[in-house]
Amino acid sequence: MTRLLLALMWVLHWLPLPVLGWLGSALGLLLYAVVGERRHVTMTNLGLCFPHLAPAERAALARRHFMAFGRSILELGLWWWASPARIRRLVRLEGGERLAAHADKPSILVVPHFVGIDAGWIRMALEHGLVAIYTRQKNRTFEAAMNGGRLRFGNCELASRQEGTRKALKAMKAGRFFHYSPDMDYGPKESVFVPFFGVPTATITGLSRLARITGATVIPVITRMEGRGWQKHYVARVGEPWAAFPGEDEETDARRLNAFIESEVQRSPEQYYWLHKRFKTRPPGEARLY
Repeated sequence: MTRLLLALMWVLHWLPLPVLGWLGSALGLLLYAVVGERRHVTMTNLGLCFPHLAPAERAALARRHFMAFGRSILELGLWWWASPARIRRLVRLEGGERLAAHADKPSILVVPHFVGIDAGWIRMALEHGLVAIYTRQKNRTFEAAMNGGRLRFGNCELASRQEGTRKALKAMKAGRFFHYSPDMDYGPKESVFVPFFGVPTATITGLSRLARITGATVIPVITRMEGRGWQKHYVARVGEPWAAFPGEDEETDARRLNAFIESEVQRSPEQYYWLHKRFKTRPPGEARLY
């Protein structure tokens, strides 16, 4: 079955991006209707982060998010198999000169989980070597296709979470950018509770520690879908390197990280990854939210 799905994704990747997007949006609405558990997680997250919205407004935002998520699933075929020329047309790299300026220096790219994260990876991989830590998949056939797509230009590396950060740090010292996404709930170990949309949130302190140990520059990257109709495309924006980071302590750095992500989410909330149980780990004594 997995091979059939991958074959379908390969066929679909030849479609124009807007057509693929319409199909993906339809898939997202179907998932919204039938995948009740993830719909519940999404609605819980939106209720915590946007309490000022009426229930109908949060439901509409959830549907838009599922549509964006559905698009991101079908568009994976583009990033795994499309030609470099087509990727450059579909994904604009903005601020690439900031990457070029740090190409020979230890650098960590802070890449929050927006639905365009895979589009941003493959676009940057056309110009620069990257390394990232990933979670092993139960479906090894899908994992092989995913990793093959990410590594197909020959200048990137992946380290499984089981391998830890040692391999990633070695690749970073060899000149690759460390593509780091710290906005997931990894449990209470090595995390601190700091606000995210006003909610105490278990936030891993790895970014602060890694920057301190390696002396790396921290550079934010956000990839969004922009435009309308046949003009839709992705933009991977490389922000200004963070000054005075790491700061005085890990908690202060974690607060800065969450404040940055929150400000970016406010710009396009439907494109942030709300299906994840971001608030699963609670402070001692607090009830579960999911």
